[in-house]
Amino acid sequence: MNSLLQSIILGIIQGIAEWLPVSSTGHLRLAEHFLGLTLPIVFDVALHIGTLVVIFIFFRQDIKNILTALVHLDFKTEYGRMIPLIIVGSIPTALIGLAFSTQIEATFTSVLPIAGTLIISGILLYMSKLAREKTERITYAHALIFGVAQGIAIVPGISRSGTTIAVALLLGLSKTKAFRFSFLLSVPAVAGALGLTLYREHALLAQTEFGLPEVTVGAAIAMVVGYFALSFLKRIIENRKFHLFAYYCFAAGSILMVLGFSGY
Repeated sequence: MNSLLQSIILGIIQGIAEWLPVSSTGHLRLAEHFLGLTLPIVFDVALHIGTLVVIFIFFRQDIKNILTALVHLDFKTEYGRMIPLIIVGSIPTALIGLAFSTQIEATFTSVLPIAGTLIISGILLYMSKLAREKTERITYAHALIFGVAQGIAIVPGISRSGTTIAVALLLGLSKTKAFRFSFLLSVPAVAGALGLTLYREHALLAQTEFGLPEVTVGAAIAMVVGYFALSFLKRIIENRKFHLFAYYCFAAGSILMVLGFSGY
């Protein structure tokens, strides 16, 4: 397959699956498997940078307010209180990532494990249908739980956004707060994962069949598609339809299970 076409396909997959609750890592692994690709480190990093930029654009006002509160050491306002909550939530995510990322990468290299985790992700998403909004207040206990949920989502097939938002909703957090905090919490997690990848795999950055045009196109498409995907997810959550993504995970997981047992 033409490398530019590959970069377009992978950029679309990353843009859709990074922010919708269906697991971008799982879908990229599946694309590599079925298209016979080996995703170069530099391209993987570029795709994640593209979708990370989406968060800074989409939540630019929230991020600006948080940074302003940080500069003024103001931890009493709504945005100031979010700073220690994000720090607390990031700790278990970082610990889980550092402890288990290498083993997980080695384990989830075939179709069957990802099929299983997609079905598990679907169960959690469907359970969010039972959630009832009880509070607007995020506690430190909430932040720790969200951080653990986000850490577990390093497993391909387990969606980061799906897991953290579903857990937040099940704990009674309002849908607006669940959506916003989930993605603000993702900023240090995604940035940290990128930094860790660059540190561990820096020697492999030059080993790629993708040139600058392919890398740029892939990242740009991931960014544009990701913005629309995030806007779509926000509307879905506001309309209390978040659990409907479970049906996709069940269908995809079941199909992949059949393919896996058939030797694909």
